[in-house]
Amino acid sequence: MTLCAQNVTFAVRGQTLLDDVSLILHPGEVLAVLGPNGAGKSTLLKVLAGEIAPNKGRVTQNGVDIAHVPALALAQNRAVMPQAAAMAFPFIVRDVVLLGRAPFRKTSSRKIDRDLVEKAIALADIAHLADYAYPALSGGEKQRVHLARALVQLWGMPDSAGVDSSAYTSDVVDTRDTPQSIRHPARFLLLDEPTAGLDISHQHGLLSIARMQAQYHKTGVLMILHDFNQVCGYADRVVILRKGRVAAQGPTDQVMRPDLLSDVFESPIRAVPDPDGATDILISRAGFA
Repeated sequence: MTLCAQNVTFAVRGQTLLDDVSLILHPGEVLAVLGPNGAGKSTLLKVLAGEIAPNKGRVTQNGVDIAHVPALALAQNRAVMPQAAAMAFPFIVRDVVLLGRAPFRKTSSRKIDRDLVEKAIALADIAHLADYAYPALSGGEKQRVHLARALVQLWGMPDSAGVDSSAYTSDVVDTRDTPQSIRHPARFLLLDEPTAGLDISHQHGLLSIARMQAQYHKTGVLMILHDFNQVCGYADRVVILRKGRVAAQGPTDQVMRPDLLSDVFESPIRAVPDPDGATDILISRAGFA
């Protein structure tokens, strides 16, 4: 029950963007992908999502090669939040979020869809924007709309017995109280630079939501990030890409080392003790004595 890239290579017009990349995303964990610009991070996410097919290697979702899985079936078990999503029509925010329910249009009810949409809108802190035209929003507001859209897709369906959807979308769920009748298929959430354009409060709010989906709902979360300290604060494991290859991967505390980061990013990085005794803060030494 994993999302797995096995020796994936992807090239276009003679340029190799991914070269023999392997990784595993487990349910219930947050995996951060780091790397310099052009390292292949977004290409990797697109390959994992099934948006593009690798030239070599394969991607499996829950043990099945996604090349053999219908798009609808993939969409019912994984959701993607891309860097940017252009929309030509002036939909209101609530309708954009509702698009995330499309994979379940034949099995869901209007009530379930409506309840999940309102829950996601509240969780993404966009209730005050729900009736606004999407094109009129700022970049950060659009990011939060697409987070909500991805969430209502990720949450899927209650079981056929009819379970209150709030039981498994609440941000205060205790897993010991989760009804046994709820299905728990292995689901995956793929986030491509999700904090881009967000203010600091909403950055941490979004990352907390991603952490919550992993912790309480056993979702496998992969997110491309640039902020080293956000990686240290929210990720269980890290994959670092450099020039399309895996430079390092493993538990966060073993990979996020100043010497390794300095080498990969070709910039001096140092760790500074947190005055409150938390995890060391990673900063660039540029400009410091």
